Amino acid sequence: MAEGSASEAYGRRAEEYIALLGDIEATASPDRELIAGWARAQPEGPLLDVGCGPGHWTHWLHEQGLDVGGVDPTPEFVDAARKRFPDVAFREGVAEQLDIADSSLAGILAWYSLIHVRPDRVPAALAEFARVVQPGGGLLVGFCRGPQLEPFDHAVTTAYFWPVDQLSDLIEEAGFAVSARDTRDDPGARPHGAIVASRVS
Repeated sequence: MAEGSASEAYGRRAEEYIALLGDIEATASPDRELIAGWARAQPEGPLLDVGCGPGHWTHWLHEQGLDVGGVDPTPEFVDAARKRFPDVAFREGVAEQLDIADSSLAGILAWYSLIHVRPDRVPAALAEFARVVQPGGGLLVGFCRGPQLEPFDHAVTTAYFWPVDQLSDLIEEAGFAVSARDTRDDPGARPHGAIVASRVS
Protein backbone atom coordinates (compact mmCIF):
# COMPACT_ATOMS: atom_id res chain seq x y z
CA MET A 1 0.00 0.00 0.00
CA ALA A 2 1.37 3.37 -0.96
CA GLU A 3 1.10 6.11 1.64
CA GLY A 4 1.86 9.83 1.64
CA SER A 5 4.44 10.63 -1.03
CA ALA A 6 4.39 6.96 -2.03
CA SER A 7 0.71 7.29 -2.90
CA GLU A 8 1.49 10.33 -5.02
CA ALA A 9 4.30 8.43 -6.75
CA TYR A 10 1.94 5.57 -7.58
CA GLY A 11 -0.67 8.04 -8.77
CA ARG A 12 1.74 9.50 -11.29
CA ARG A 13 2.47 6.04 -12.69
CA ALA A 14 -0.95 4.46 -12.21
CA GLU A 15 -1.65 3.85 -15.90
CA GLU A 16 1.75 2.27 -16.42
CA TYR A 17 1.36 0.09 -13.31
CA ILE A 18 -2.09 -1.10 -14.33
CA ALA A 19 -0.91 -1.95 -17.84
CA LEU A 20 2.02 -4.00 -16.55
CA LEU A 21 0.75 -5.52 -13.31
CA GLY A 22 -2.93 -4.73 -12.87
CA ASP A 23 -4.30 -8.05 -14.12
CA ILE A 24 -4.58 -11.31 -12.24
CA GLU A 25 -2.78 -13.07 -15.09
CA ALA A 26 0.33 -11.06 -14.18
CA THR A 27 0.45 -12.71 -10.74
CA ALA A 28 2.28 -15.91 -9.82
CA SER A 29 0.21 -19.08 -9.67
CA PRO A 30 1.61 -20.09 -6.22
CA ASP A 31 0.40 -16.74 -4.90
CA ARG A 32 -3.07 -17.31 -6.32
CA GLU A 33 -3.19 -20.74 -4.70
CA LEU A 34 -2.07 -19.38 -1.34
CA ILE A 35 -4.45 -16.42 -1.35
CA ALA A 36 -7.45 -18.42 -2.52
CA GLY A 37 -6.86 -21.14 0.06
CA TRP A 38 -6.39 -18.59 2.81
CA ALA A 39 -9.53 -16.67 1.86
CA ARG A 40 -11.72 -19.76 1.76
CA ALA A 41 -10.44 -20.83 5.19
CA GLN A 42 -11.62 -17.66 6.94
CA PRO A 43 -14.73 -17.44 9.13
CA GLU A 44 -17.96 -16.21 7.63
CA GLY A 45 -17.88 -12.48 7.08
CA PRO A 46 -16.33 -9.79 4.89
CA LEU A 47 -12.71 -9.72 3.81
CA LEU A 48 -10.78 -6.54 3.10
CA ASP A 49 -7.95 -6.17 0.60
CA VAL A 50 -5.87 -3.42 2.22
CA GLY A 51 -3.67 -1.62 -0.26
CA CYS A 52 -5.65 -3.13 -3.12
CA GLY A 53 -4.01 -1.00 -5.80
CA PRO A 54 -5.97 -1.27 -9.05
CA GLY A 55 -8.20 -3.96 -7.53
CA HIS A 56 -7.28 -7.09 -9.49
CA TRP A 57 -6.82 -9.29 -6.41
CA THR A 58 -10.03 -7.94 -4.85
CA HIS A 59 -12.03 -8.65 -7.99
CA TRP A 60 -10.49 -12.09 -8.36
CA LEU A 61 -11.52 -13.03 -4.82
CA HIS A 62 -14.99 -11.63 -5.51
CA GLU A 63 -15.18 -13.95 -8.51
CA GLN A 64 -14.45 -16.85 -6.15
CA GLY A 65 -17.75 -16.04 -4.45
CA LEU A 66 -16.22 -14.25 -1.46
CA ASP A 67 -17.51 -11.14 0.28
CA VAL A 68 -14.58 -8.78 -0.26
CA GLY A 69 -13.87 -5.09 -0.74
CA GLY A 70 -10.77 -3.04 -1.37
CA VAL A 71 -9.17 0.04 0.17
CA ASP A 72 -6.19 2.01 -1.11
CA PRO A 73 -4.75 5.49 -0.47
CA THR A 74 -4.04 6.23 -4.16
CA PRO A 75 -7.08 7.94 -5.74
CA GLU A 76 -6.02 6.98 -9.26
CA PHE A 77 -6.01 3.30 -8.32
CA VAL A 78 -9.38 3.51 -6.59
CA ASP A 79 -10.94 5.31 -9.56
CA ALA A 80 -9.54 2.72 -11.97
CA ALA A 81 -10.70 -0.18 -9.80
CA ARG A 82 -14.24 1.20 -9.62
CA LYS A 83 -14.37 1.56 -13.41
CA ARG A 84 -12.83 -1.83 -14.16
CA PHE A 85 -14.71 -3.79 -11.50
CA PRO A 86 -18.01 -1.99 -10.79
CA ASP A 87 -19.42 -5.03 -8.97
CA VAL A 88 -16.89 -4.66 -6.13
CA ALA A 89 -16.74 -1.94 -3.45
CA PHE A 90 -13.56 0.15 -3.42
CA ARG A 91 -12.73 3.20 -1.34
CA GLU A 92 -9.82 5.42 -0.40
CA GLY A 93 -8.17 4.81 2.95
CA VAL A 94 -4.95 3.98 4.76
CA ALA A 95 -3.94 0.91 6.72
CA GLU A 96 -3.47 2.82 9.96
CA GLN A 97 -7.04 4.14 9.93
CA LEU A 98 -9.54 1.86 8.23
CA ASP A 99 -12.65 3.64 9.57
CA ILE A 100 -14.63 0.46 10.20
CA ALA A 101 -16.03 -1.08 13.36
CA ASP A 102 -14.06 -3.23 15.78
CA SER A 103 -14.02 -6.97 14.97
CA SER A 104 -16.08 -6.38 11.81
CA LEU A 105 -13.93 -8.36 9.36
CA ALA A 106 -13.32 -12.05 8.83
CA GLY A 107 -9.88 -11.31 7.46
CA ILE A 108 -7.44 -8.87 5.89
CA LEU A 109 -5.28 -9.42 2.84
CA ALA A 110 -2.24 -7.11 2.87
CA TRP A 111 -0.46 -8.33 -0.24
CA TYR A 112 2.71 -6.29 -0.73
CA SER A 113 0.78 -3.35 0.67
CA LEU A 114 3.11 -2.57 3.58
CA ILE A 115 6.37 -2.58 1.64
CA HIS A 116 6.47 1.22 1.33
CA VAL A 117 5.37 1.91 4.91
CA ARG A 118 8.18 3.20 7.10
CA PRO A 119 9.19 0.42 9.49
CA ASP A 120 8.38 2.55 12.54
CA ARG A 121 4.78 2.87 11.28
CA VAL A 122 4.18 -0.79 10.49
CA PRO A 123 3.18 -1.64 14.10
CA ALA A 124 0.38 0.96 13.91
CA ALA A 125 -0.97 -0.63 10.73
CA LEU A 126 -0.84 -4.10 12.27
CA ALA A 127 -2.58 -2.84 15.41
CA GLU A 128 -5.36 -1.42 13.24
CA PHE A 129 -5.67 -4.77 11.47
CA ALA A 130 -6.01 -6.49 14.85
CA ARG A 131 -8.69 -4.01 15.90
CA VAL A 132 -10.96 -4.66 12.94
CA VAL A 133 -10.46 -8.43 12.51
CA GLN A 134 -12.71 -10.63 14.61
CA PRO A 135 -11.18 -13.24 16.95
CA GLY A 136 -10.29 -16.24 14.83
CA GLY A 137 -10.23 -14.12 11.68
CA GLY A 138 -7.21 -14.11 9.43
CA LEU A 139 -4.38 -11.97 8.17
CA LEU A 140 -2.23 -12.70 5.12
CA VAL A 141 0.76 -10.44 4.50
CA GLY A 142 2.92 -10.58 1.38
CA PHE A 143 6.25 -8.74 1.41
CA CYS A 144 9.78 -8.43 0.06
CA ARG A 145 11.99 -10.75 2.09
CA GLY A 146 15.53 -9.90 3.12
CA PRO A 147 18.15 -10.98 5.65
CA GLN A 148 17.82 -7.65 7.44
CA LEU A 149 15.38 -4.77 7.61
CA GLU A 150 16.60 -2.24 5.09
CA PRO A 151 15.32 0.07 2.36
CA PHE A 152 15.81 -0.57 -1.34
CA ASP A 153 15.21 1.36 -4.54
CA HIS A 154 11.82 0.19 -5.77
CA ALA A 155 10.79 1.22 -9.30
CA VAL A 156 8.16 3.61 -7.90
CA THR A 157 9.46 4.74 -4.51
CA THR A 158 11.49 3.52 -1.55
CA ALA A 159 10.45 0.14 -0.18
CA TYR A 160 11.77 -2.16 2.53
CA PHE A 161 13.06 -5.69 2.82
CA TRP A 162 11.84 -7.49 5.95
CA PRO A 163 13.31 -10.58 7.63
CA VAL A 164 10.57 -13.18 8.10
CA ASP A 165 11.21 -13.56 11.82
CA GLN A 166 11.15 -9.83 12.50
CA LEU A 167 7.89 -9.21 10.68
CA SER A 168 6.35 -12.34 12.25
CA ASP A 169 7.23 -11.00 15.69
CA LEU A 170 5.53 -7.67 14.97
CA ILE A 171 2.41 -9.45 13.72
CA GLU A 172 2.22 -11.52 16.89
CA GLU A 173 2.84 -8.47 19.09
CA ALA A 174 -0.16 -6.83 17.41
CA GLY A 175 -2.46 -9.65 18.54
CA PHE A 176 -2.20 -12.35 15.90
CA ALA A 177 -0.86 -15.89 16.05
CA VAL A 178 1.34 -16.80 13.09
CA SER A 179 0.38 -20.18 11.65
CA ALA A 180 2.44 -20.38 8.44
CA ARG A 181 5.31 -18.64 6.68
CA ASP A 182 6.05 -19.02 3.01
CA THR A 183 9.21 -18.03 1.15
CA ARG A 184 10.11 -18.28 -2.50
CA ASP A 185 12.92 -17.15 -4.78
CA ASP A 186 11.78 -16.74 -8.38
CA PRO A 187 14.25 -15.91 -11.16
CA GLY A 188 14.29 -12.22 -11.91
CA ALA A 189 12.20 -11.30 -8.86
CA ARG A 190 12.98 -10.07 -5.37
CA PRO A 191 12.90 -12.70 -2.61
CA HIS A 192 9.27 -13.27 -1.63
CA GLY A 193 7.78 -13.77 1.78
CA ALA A 194 4.25 -14.38 3.05
CA ILE A 195 2.94 -14.76 6.59
CA VAL A 196 -0.41 -16.32 7.53
CA ALA A 197 -1.85 -15.45 10.94
CA SER A 198 -5.10 -15.45 12.88
CA ARG A 199 -6.48 -12.99 15.41
CA VAL A 200 -6.25 -14.31 18.94
CA SER A 201 -9.20 -13.95 21.31
